[in-house]
Amino acid sequence: MQILPDSTKIKRWRDERAWSQEHLADVAGVGVRTVQRIEKGEGASRESLMALAAAFDVNVIDLTRDAHAETLSAVRAERAKGRAALRLSFIIHFASYIFGMFVFAVISMMDGGEGFSMLAPALWWTVGVAGHGLTVVIVEAAMHFKGEG
Repeated sequence: MQILPDSTKIKRWRDERAWSQEHLADVAGVGVRTVQRIEKGEGASRESLMALAAAFDVNVIDLTRDAHAETLSAVRAERAKGRAALRLSFIIHFASYIFGMFVFAVISMMDGGEGFSMLAPALWWTVGVAGHGLTVVIVEAAMHFKGEG
């Protein structure tokens, strides 16, 4: 059975000890090619990882990647990107709203009639911007209460 080792950690520990791949292979009793494959991030057998753990004087679990933590980190990063995109979409919407209100005011002044002739579209656009802003606030609050904020 192949286990996914933490190749970055293994390489870092080897470098911290100023060991070459050959020296690590000798100390662990494995082939140099095995060390090279593991440091490239390829899978390793349980026996190979046990030998490396003995060479580093650590538990085998310290040499493996935590798939659950990596998945959780990736999910959090994806959610953060989604929240950033939602905030950006609101900023763009709000900026276009400000510009639109200016255009509506100019149209109403040039219309020659009394009052604000663009009142209905301005009100509906305001409702849309408010709804978009409320969505951003709710999503941010939900992530904050989940501990991801």
